[in-house]
Order: sequence, then C-alpha cells, then structure tokens
Amino acid sequence: MPSMLIHPQINPVALQLGPLAVHWYGLTYLAAFGLFMFLGIRRLRHEPFASIAGAGAWSRKDVEDILFMGVMGVVLGGRIGYCLFYKPLYYLAHPLEVFAVWQGGMSFHGGMLGVIAAMIWFAHSRAKPWLQVADFVAPCVPTGLAAGRVGNFINGELWGRLSSPDLPWGMVFRGAGDLPRHPSQVYQFLGEGLLLFVLLWLYARKERKQGQVAAAFLVGYGVFRFIAEFFREPDAFLGILSLGMSMGQWLCLPMIVGGVGLWWWARRSPMTHTK
Repeated sequence: MPSMLIHPQINPVALQLGPLAVHWYGLTYLAAFGLFMFLGIRRLRHEPFASIAGAGAWSRKDVEDILFMGVMGVVLGGRIGYCLFYKPLYYLAHPLEVFAVWQGGMSFHGGMLGVIAAMIWFAHSRAKPWLQVADFVAPCVPTGLAAGRVGNFINGELWGRLSSPDLPWGMVFRGAGDLPRHPSQVYQFLGEGLLLFVLLWLYARKERKQGQVAAAFLVGYGVFRFIAEFFREPDAFLGILSLGMSMGQWLCLPMIVGGVGLWWWARRSPMTHTK
C-alpha cells in the first residue's frame, strides 16, 4: 500500500571515529542526563527548595551528585530488574549473562527501583528527608524518558501492535513483518515523556505537601504507561499475561496504587517547612 509509512532505516551509529562508535541511543542517554541537570538547577528556584537554609539547603552540587547516583541506579536497577521481571529462569541458568548489557535488556520499573535506592542513599548522606529528595527529582525525570523513546524509535525497536490499515500514521517496521503497526515509541514519547513533564512541572511549581509531587509522578507515569501498553507489542517470550494484560501493565499497577496511597497520606500530613 503506497500510503503506508515505512520506518526510516537510520544507522544506529551516529559517529564513527576509528574503532570508537558513538551510537544514537547513547546520545539520547546523554541528552537525558543533560536535561536532568538543566531542570534540576531550575528546580532550585522552586519552593520549598529555594527557601531551605542552613545545613539542609539545596545547591548545584546536590543536583550533580544526585544525577551521578541516579545514573548508577538506572543502569544497575534497570538491568537487574529486566533479569528478574522478564527472564528470571533464563538468567538463573546463565548468571554471567546478567553482565552482558551490550546484548540489550533494560527495565524502566527496575531502573525506577534503582533510582529510589539512590535517592534514599543520597538523602541519608545529606541528612535530607527522602520524600523531599523524591519531590525534587520527580519533575526532572519525564524528559529523560522522552529522550529514551527517541532512541527506541531511531533503533526501530519496541514497536507497536498491528494497526488498522486505515490509520494514517500506521508504520511498517523492518523486522516486524509487512503490516502497519502503531508507532508506540512515539505514543510513549508524547505521553509519559512530554505530557507528563508539562503536567508534573506545573503541579510542582506550587509548594506541595512532602511526597505529593513524587506521588503524582508515580500515578502519572503508571497511567500513561498502562494506556500505551495497549498499543505496544508485548515481549515475544512473554506475550499477554493474566486478565489480558502485559507485563508492563502489571508492573504499572503497584505504581498507581502506591502513588495514590502516598498522595493521600501526604495530603493528610501537615505542611513541612524546613528552614
């Protein structure tokens, strides 16, 4: 069908310098880290962080340190989470392949748990309430998620389910057959990336009770990802699980429930002012 869109065959290597290959996906990670640093510095101007003084005051150095710890959490948690959530029996039988990150396999939900561990570590080392740290970090995360989805689209991976031939933006992905599919990477870029960023950034501009911004992120990401999973092709080795839901949807449910519970708990707590 001449009207169908064909995924552009983009070379995954953006720049080749002798034996050194710079991949587009690696550049999207760098973009994510750069955006976090930029937004984190802007976040220092928001309440309550702009008003905190003394030993608990926030600084640019804090943003740099939490970014470093967060990167470690993303990489370690993302890889370990993928091995545990998606292929536990395989990696139990091939434990050394846990370290073969060049073969691919990262889990957002595992990466999020890694980031939570990094935030707890950071909060303990700086004597800051960890929910305050989570509230600081949460609005800076969605742009990084958006950058990652750009990398997925460039690589032509994590494509969507089969779409109607009449869908104007249905796209044929190489390696996924000759029928049009939903460009689910684009849906996730727009939903859990840009739209979630705008909503969360605006919500966080006003001082909230401690924990409410982090709770809004959990609910927002969980809902957007849950919806996107209806259009995303499930992993071939898992398929559709119980109740017609994918693994991604099952992993989102605890996020949504936990986020609602945290927001409600924070709402009933007194406003905390740290000077």
